[in-house]
Amino acid sequence: MMRIISGQWRSRPLVAPKGDTTRPTADRTRETLFSMLTSRLGSFEDLRVLDLFAGSGALGLEALSRGAAHCTFVEQDALALDALAKNIDKLGARDQSDVRKSSVLSLGTAIKPADIVLMDPPYLSGAGSVALDKLGRFGWFAPSAWISVETSIKEDVEVKGFTIDTVRNVGKAKLTLLRPAAL
Repeated sequence: MMRIISGQWRSRPLVAPKGDTTRPTADRTRETLFSMLTSRLGSFEDLRVLDLFAGSGALGLEALSRGAAHCTFVEQDALALDALAKNIDKLGARDQSDVRKSSVLSLGTAIKPADIVLMDPPYLSGAGSVALDKLGRFGWFAPSAWISVETSIKEDVEVKGFTIDTVRNVGKAKLTLLRPAAL
């Protein structure tokens, strides 16, 4: 069972999407990711979050639970969108959430850039690197943003315009933390 790890909704259960088209981030991987982010950010207070390939929304909801001000969730799978809506409603997070029912790659220009970007694209698809490149050009990342891309341990994330801060393997997953490169 998936759950929120920390913050105001700590230990609250989350609904996983039905079927096998979505692979939710394991609690252990999420815990490692948020530990890495907390050590760099100190606090999530008032930050804007972008949860790409959102699935159940576990990553973005974890950030909201820890004090983030707002999260934009982007997902196109109908079963995942159903689970995401249930989780947002169950936690009472509707006012802090913007759900975009679309492909990550069809997002247009950002209205406000994100401080934290959480990406969990399909493993071995290369979609994370493609999304970084495109969304970077459309202003989705604040200059000081922290960007996390979860991939298979067999996959590397390398995109011009971004600097890798750290890479950590957690089970079958690899977490890559990046920052937009200074111009």
